[in-house]
Amino acid sequence: MSLATTYLVKTSNLDSFFEKLLQAQAPEKFTHKLLENLGFKSTNDRLYISVLKSLGLLDEGGVPTQRYFDFLDRSRSKKIIAKGLREAYEDLFALNKEAYNMSAENVKNKFKSLTQGSKSDSVLTNMSRTFKALSEYADWSGDTESSTIIQDEKPKIKKTTVEPKTEQVVKEVFRENRSSNDVGLHYNIQIHLPPSRDPAVYDAIFQSLKKHILNG
Repeated sequence: MSLATTYLVKTSNLDSFFEKLLQAQAPEKFTHKLLENLGFKSTNDRLYISVLKSLGLLDEGGVPTQRYFDFLDRSRSKKIIAKGLREAYEDLFALNKEAYNMSAENVKNKFKSLTQGSKSDSVLTNMSRTFKALSEYADWSGDTESSTIIQDEKPKIKKTTVEPKTEQVVKEVFRENRSSNDVGLHYNIQIHLPPSRDPAVYDAIFQSLKKHILNG
């Protein structure tokens, strides 16, 4: 399990940042100098590198991964970010498969619990805002994880009753048998059981046999 603790202090330029990445060639290594060349010169902008690492677009050395190259395909960019989010915030998605729909306040509360109170309120706020901004950029349409429905595998027992007609036939056979026994005759009784997959039907028939013949 995992939970990214990286964050941005300012998220309003996130879409612009991703757009710059899409317009530029993939670097051999993502550096602070590259950030400045892309127009992100603030020291706070350096946090973008940590976020890219947490999403799996860069390795720990700042080198672009295959996911980074997949991201450069505009037809897949936002889905790639969604995939990265599911991995980076695995602990959060374990609590709610549609965590991207949660409010920033709810996300913050979950982060506080998951980090066991080790983060300050301001850090938790930045973490939740960053998650929400990334989630809003990501494309969750067709997300297989959130559409998965876990069904209760416990079999349901259908309550059934013996049809009145079947029960009446059995009773008539019993009456004939008992009447014949009074004069010392013995009959070989053949009962044609109704087709059914429900064992309750046959249980009722045999219980009736026991009641009327053995106890008769």
